[in-house]
Amino acid sequence: MPADLPISDLLARSTPLRSVEFFPPKDDAGVEALRQTAVALKQMQPDFVSVTYGAGGSTRERTAQVSALLKAELGYTVMPHLTCVGHSRAELTEIADRIYAAGFRNIMTLRGDPPKGAAAFSAAEGGFQYADQLVTLLKERHPDFCLGVGGYPEKHPEAPSAEADLINLRRKVDAGAAFITTQLFFDNAVYYRFVDRCRAGGITVPIVPGLMPVLSLKQIQRFTAMCGASLPEKLLRRLQAAGEHSDVLEAVGIDWALGQIRDLLEHGVPGYHLYILNRAKSALALAAGLAA
Repeated sequence: MPADLPISDLLARSTPLRSVEFFPPKDDAGVEALRQTAVALKQMQPDFVSVTYGAGGSTRERTAQVSALLKAELGYTVMPHLTCVGHSRAELTEIADRIYAAGFRNIMTLRGDPPKGAAAFSAAEGGFQYADQLVTLLKERHPDFCLGVGGYPEKHPEAPSAEADLINLRRKVDAGAAFITTQLFFDNAVYYRFVDRCRAGGITVPIVPGLMPVLSLKQIQRFTAMCGASLPEKLLRRLQAAGEHSDVLEAVGIDWALGQIRDLLEHGVPGYHLYILNRAKSALALAAGLAA
């Protein structure tokens, strides 16, 4: 397979990037549904797609399967995720070599969430405790890997302070990360403040906003509780007013995300990354709205 273009090269262009995130399904039926979503999204022409690694690394084989499908069959530039969860240094090196040999040149490099049922993250025997260690390993092993890392506009839930969180982010960038993709947020002022703080802290790489169009009030309340993001009162009131009408809820979520993206683009962001939960509808609706 030909090698992918590094996302850093794409970010160097003047046009803001559009990207979407997939998560690996649990079974073959889910893989087929994902294929149909990915085919539909060709209409939107995202600059690249990412594939998550699953909580606790539970979907690691599916990540490789889905990444290969998206790249080989559908021609996407794919950024697979890789986490430290449950892996020794030797295993991570072997995985990195496999990813490289398959022509992938972009990796979203993360520490990862603790396995289900675990109260806190614990490094595997011979493994890594922090994402910057994984960044260092990947860049030493294959210097032409383009590595993305995660940033938390409202602070990582485990960080003792926003200042400590920023220091950890700077470590990842200094280790060789080429860009940052943020955790989801619903108030653009939160993102702008985060970028200002990063720049003041010496972080100069592109910071791509990550956005999730709301599809369900309960679902988004669960997600925000997990990742430490806040729901603006105005958005919450609109979602509550929609009640149990899923089509109205989705319309509210798409309208809010559309407003966010328009404002972000006016402020010159390097692009935006959509957490679409393997559904094409919201991403295509946003693309159509932005084309209007």
